[in-house]
Amino acid sequence: MLLPFRKDPVLRTAAAMMLLYGATLCAMGAYLSTLGIKVFGLGEVGYAAVLVCSTLLSVATSVLLGIRADQTARRRGIMLASVALTVLGFALMVVAPGSAMFVLVHALILPLGGAIWGQVFATARQASSAYDIVTRDSIMATIRALFALPFVIVLPVWSFAIYAGVAVTWIYVVGFALTIGMAWLAARHWPRDGQLGEDRASGLTLRAALAELTDRRVSRRLVALGAMNAPMTVYLVIAGLVFAEATGRSAADTAIYVGLIAGLEVPVMLMLPRLTQGMSRTLLMLIGVAVYGIHVALLPWLAASPWVWALTLPGAIGGAVVLLLPMAYVQDLLADRPGTGAALMALQRVIGEVLAALCFVIGTQVAGYGLVAAMVVGVALAGAVWLWRADRA
Repeated sequence: MLLPFRKDPVLRTAAAMMLLYGATLCAMGAYLSTLGIKVFGLGEVGYAAVLVCSTLLSVATSVLLGIRADQTARRRGIMLASVALTVLGFALMVVAPGSAMFVLVHALILPLGGAIWGQVFATARQASSAYDIVTRDSIMATIRALFALPFVIVLPVWSFAIYAGVAVTWIYVVGFALTIGMAWLAARHWPRDGQLGEDRASGLTLRAALAELTDRRVSRRLVALGAMNAPMTVYLVIAGLVFAEATGRSAADTAIYVGLIAGLEVPVMLMLPRLTQGMSRTLLMLIGVAVYGIHVALLPWLAASPWVWALTLPGAIGGAVVLLLPMAYVQDLLADRPGTGAALMALQRVIGEVLAALCFVIGTQVAGYGLVAAMVVGVALAGAVWLWRADRA
C-alpha cells in the first residue's frame, strides 16, 4: 500500500499536503459552528447563511479552476493561489478577529482558496494512473485517510488546551502556522506543469466542459451523492452545539468525540478498497449511509449520556464508507479529466451542504437539533436508495 508513495515523489508531496490540510481544518471543522454562533454572535440563521455562501462560492471556484486546469494542464499556479488565499484568511482572523471579519473570511476568502482539496486529488489521480484500479483506490484511500489522521492527533491536543483555559479563537493562530507550512510545500515541491507525463490539455471549451457536468447521467447521480454527504455536514455543525448544551459536557468533549471517530475511520479507510473488492459500490454506500445515520440521529439525544461514546463506532464505520466510496465513484464519472472529476467532488459537497443547511434551518426553527438530525438522515437514505436502484437497473 505504501510502496507507490516510496517510489513517487509526487504522491509523497500530495500526501504531505493533505496531512497539513487536515491538520489545518480539523479543529476548524469541530468548532466552526461554536465560533460563528457562540463566540462571534451570528446566531443559527446567520451562521447557516455564511455556510451556504461559503459552500456556493467554494464549489464555483473548484469547478471553474478544475475545468481550467484540464483545459490547460497547468495546475501548479492554481494550487499556489489557493494556498495563498488560505494563508490570508487565517492571517486576517489572527490580526483582526470579529464577527464582520468572520463573515468576510469564511464566506469569501477561504472559499476562494477551496480548490486545494480538488487539486490534491487531481494530481494524485494523474500520478497513480499507471496502477491497477485496486492499487489506485488504495492510493486515494491513503491520501483521504491522511486528511483524517490529524483529527486523531490534533483534536485531543485541543481538548486538553481548552480544558486548561485556552480560548477557542487560538484555532486561527495555530491554523495560520500550518498554512505557512502548506505554502512552503506548494512553492518548493508541488509538481511543475508538464512534470506528469500523462497530463494533457483537454481542449474542451468552458461550455462543453460545463455541459458534461449537467448531463443527466452525471447530474442526477451528483444530487444523490450530495444527499448522502449531507449528514457529514450536519454532524460537524451540531456536535459542538449539542455537547455545549448537554449537562456535564464542555467544548473539550467535542474534540474527543470527533477525534475518536476520525481515528477509527483511518484503519477502516485503509482496509476498505481491498476488503470490498468486487462488491457493488452503490450497495456498500447504502449500507454505509444507514450505519452512519444511526450515529447522527442519536447524537442529539445521547450527548449527555455515557452511551454517546458508543456512537463513535457506527460513526467511524459508516463515515469511512460514506467519505471514501462516493469519492471514487465521482472521480470515475469523468476519469479522463482529473481536474473536472475533482470538481465533481466539490459539486457533491455543495449539494450536501445546501441540503444540510436547509435541514438545519427548518429543524432548529420547528423543534431543535434532534429534528435536524432525523431530517438529514432521511434525505441521505433517500439519495442512497435512489442511486442503488438506478445503477442496479
